[in-house]
Amino acid sequence: MNNQPIGVFDSGVGGLTIVPSLLKRLPNERLIYFGDTARTPYGSKAVSTIKKFTEEIVDFLLEKKVKMIAIACNTVTSACLEELQVKYPDIPMVGVIEPAVKKIIKNFKADAKIGIIGTKVTINNNAYSNAIQKYNSGFTVYEKACPIFVPLIEEGLMDNEITDLAVKHYLEEFDQERKIDALVLGCTHYPLIKKTISRTLPGVEIIDPSYEMVCGIEKTLKENDLLADNPKTDNIIYASDLSPNFTNMINSIFKDKVRVGVKNFDLLVEELPHF
Repeated sequence: MNNQPIGVFDSGVGGLTIVPSLLKRLPNERLIYFGDTARTPYGSKAVSTIKKFTEEIVDFLLEKKVKMIAIACNTVTSACLEELQVKYPDIPMVGVIEPAVKKIIKNFKADAKIGIIGTKVTINNNAYSNAIQKYNSGFTVYEKACPIFVPLIEEGLMDNEITDLAVKHYLEEFDQERKIDALVLGCTHYPLIKKTISRTLPGVEIIDPSYEMVCGIEKTLKENDLLADNPKTDNIIYASDLSPNFTNMINSIFKDKVRVGVKNFDLLVEELPHF
């Protein structure tokens, strides 16, 4: 047993979408979340820049004595996970891609058509298609970068005509031409516009990797004898920039159950304690 917190991070607010499921499935665990809101989005940045930012965040979380790290960011998972596991061999790390791929392999027939949407980095790395092909080469996989989605979500425009038009623009081909069976939301921001995506792709199963990631976190904790046995409530959210959009997003996810306070650190990190 280990009662140290789990570290979770993302390029912004998107990774917060896994937190409710994680706390429900593992109620004894404490979480420390970091959102790099000052430098989001990551998906259009150079891989070298993403790696630099990621190592800064990992070092910060290790200073907070986390027992494992969950990378709730598809961009970072696709660009950095393997290198991070080599550089930090003493801390278990879980990405968001592999758990979702395993669900696809389990739930769909070998001739299924699978759509993948994500940031430019995730799609250019072929992260999902390579992982799927490793398990099953029979699937037809279509990948598409949707770079405008994250900025819209970070601006709080989830239920907005602009977002409706953007989703239709990027995804209409999946319904009209490619006739996919399932669509993987290859960015943890995207579940925040899942209803809009579902309206654009009626009848298509929408796969949210963030839920599958929670199962991967539990599995990793069990395999490493790291499950907590002492319920705690002092979960903490950190941000590199405390914008109104970020606090509004926190309140929309946690239903105003967050008490917001600010604490400055060397990297302009701000602490929002206790949800």
